[in-house]
Formats: sequence, structure tokens, C-alpha cells
Amino acid sequence: MMSLVEAATNVTVGYILAIVTQIAVFPWFGIEATLDAHLAIGVAFVGVSLARGYLLRRLFVRLGKGLPGGDT
Repeated sequence: MMSLVEAATNVTVGYILAIVTQIAVFPWFGIEATLDAHLAIGVAFVGVSLARGYLLRRLFVRLGKGLPGGDT
């Protein structure tokens, strides 16, 4: 259960951080975006982040199985 809570917290914090970062950084590059656009871009970032985390976890699990004691 705590793994689910951790994963949900990670996604939520990541989404909020993406939005806040975009709002702060985009103007430095002359990029203007509405709040709706920021929210949609944040969803895309979270999706990419989730996929990256999952794929890296699966890769390391697979790599770990080839190591002595790696099946634990």
C-alpha cells in the first residue's frame, strides 16, 4: 500500500513541479503560454517521466538477474 502512496505522491509532486518550473522558465525564453497550455504540457511531462521510470526499473531488474545474488 505504501508503494502506491509513494508512486501517487511522486506523480503529483512531479506534475506540480513541472507546472511551476514552466511558469518560471518559459518567459526567460520568450515563450508565452496560458495556464491551460501549462497544465497540458505538464501532463505530457508526467507521462514521459512515468514511462522513463518504468522502463528503467524493468531494465535494471533484468540486468540485476544476471548478477550473483541479483534475483532478490
